[in-house]
Amino acid sequence: MKESRSEFVDARGVRLHVRRWGSPDAPMLFMLHGWMDVAASFQFVVDALKGHWLVLAPDARGFGLSDWPVAEKGGGHYYFPDYLADLEALIDHFDPVGKVNLIGHSMGANFALLYAGVRPERVRRVVDLEGFGLPAAHPAQAPGRIATWLDDLRAPPQLHSYATLDEVADRLIRTNPRLAPARARFLAQHWSRQEADGQFHLLADPAHKLRGPTLYRLDEVSAVWKRVQAPVLHVEAKDSPTLAGFAGKMPIAEFKTRFEAFADWREEIIDEAGHMVHHDQPERVAALIEAFCA
Repeated sequence: MKESRSEFVDARGVRLHVRRWGSPDAPMLFMLHGWMDVAASFQFVVDALKGHWLVLAPDARGFGLSDWPVAEKGGGHYYFPDYLADLEALIDHFDPVGKVNLIGHSMGANFALLYAGVRPERVRRVVDLEGFGLPAAHPAQAPGRIATWLDDLRAPPQLHSYATLDEVADRLIRTNPRLAPARARFLAQHWSRQEADGQFHLLADPAHKLRGPTLYRLDEVSAVWKRVQAPVLHVEAKDSPTLAGFAGKMPIAEFKTRFEAFADWREEIIDEAGHMVHHDQPERVAALIEAFCA
């Protein structure tokens, strides 16, 4: 297993943890994890990389070893623009003048694609692992969405704690039955921490479970995607359950017409994988990343 080191970068008063693999003089890959995940999630892909790369994977704010925006448990607020500002702070810190390769999984892929449209001059390549955007919202949903958010604030969500690290690993396997026990055990060590009460608590702000008050406006997102100049490689699990869930009753092909916004968009489908493609088929994902970003 390739060894990583930890660094911390200040992003507008929020201290972000960055996991770093490889030599400082090697070509750079930024890897952005998904929702309720951490930077160490990319360990298996990093291990499978054949070439020499400098891999930088941040824990997004409110996850892993990065700060929560506020000290009170469950009191944070998390919006896409904040994540984009954090990403820009990290790019300015590690590569202030060059173009970067962005690899994102799920939520992290959404950030990468948005950033590539907002700052097209800063992005060289984007690898999108199971990033689909979200189902399109409609203005009529706004009153109910805000009301739901206000209701949720009255009883902030909590995250389950676990008696042992093995229980954390078992929880990961229940979510992804393809996950090998050894990999689940490794992830559990980075996904949780034993606190003073003896329980293992997930390294995530419970506020991430709040349903936010803002709608996902696909027309605005598409306007950003149309400005992306970098080639985009979309990597998707065959019969992706996440894609099917987002599409709902809409035919998959119709849902995916949103990707026509990208000027240079390619697709790879991976067999024997679910939403966590970088856990299920890390060798295949690593090979696609290297071929695309070389």
